[in-house]
Amino acid sequence: MRVFDNFLTESRFEFPSLTKREVTYYKAYLASGDRETASGEHGDVKSLDARSVNRMLSALRSYLKYLIDMDLPCPLAPDAIQLTKATKKHPQVAELEALTTLVESPSAFESDPRVAARNRAILEVLLATGMRISEVCNLKRTQIDNTGRIFITGKGRKQRFVYLTERARLHLDTYLAGRNDNAPALFIPYAGRNVNNPRRRISTNYVQERIKHYRQKLRINVPTSAHSLRHGFATYLAEEGANPAALQILLGHESLETTTRYVHASDRYAEETHKKYHPRANP
Repeated sequence: MRVFDNFLTESRFEFPSLTKREVTYYKAYLASGDRETASGEHGDVKSLDARSVNRMLSALRSYLKYLIDMDLPCPLAPDAIQLTKATKKHPQVAELEALTTLVESPSAFESDPRVAARNRAILEVLLATGMRISEVCNLKRTQIDNTGRIFITGKGRKQRFVYLTERARLHLDTYLAGRNDNAPALFIPYAGRNVNNPRRRISTNYVQERIKHYRQKLRINVPTSAHSLRHGFATYLAEEGANPAALQILLGHESLETTTRYVHASDRYAEETHKKYHPRANP
């Protein structure tokens, strides 16, 4: 609510006199980028997208509901605050061939064989399981059984199984064969200040930086990150006919609606579908 307080102060509006008109001004204020910075200084900051604006509006709506619940004066009905309509962006998921090349790239771009084997294994696991990057970086060796099944506790303490492909198991075994330590973490750093810490584990920032590096080397023009591999996992399983309910379990989502947002038909798949099913496709 600090941002809303700043808005009231700068606009010289009084909260007890709040109307729909002031809320409209508040929406424009959030989207303009002319707000107080995180350090408390006023100046140009990044404009908020529709989702971020809606989070701010939802916070204000919740506060108004609280005032009503507590029998305190409330200047405006919570339902009077309408959320903005988020524009839908064209889904951006790299083609499977590009994702596969990205996953294989540590073998070509890393000079240290240990780093190459580790980073290749990380990317193989990400694409094979659809796990979040934080889940992969927090893995312990003991979480993987002999069949390649991994039991994890993910977001919101939600527990689930994920499964390695034979390809991912091969590269993971190759990486582990080069390990001569007793560190419990599955993926560990080979350099840095924590290199001698027995509880060391690879950082998410490092993995994201390496993926960015590989992507630039390969000149993949679609924005690609660890999360993109998770999206790709869902998308290409769906294209092969995977049941959405099964994908929901594999991704660890609470709702099926969240899962459907992860499944983006690739442009090539959309093109093939058009050619295959359009009733007037043939001359």
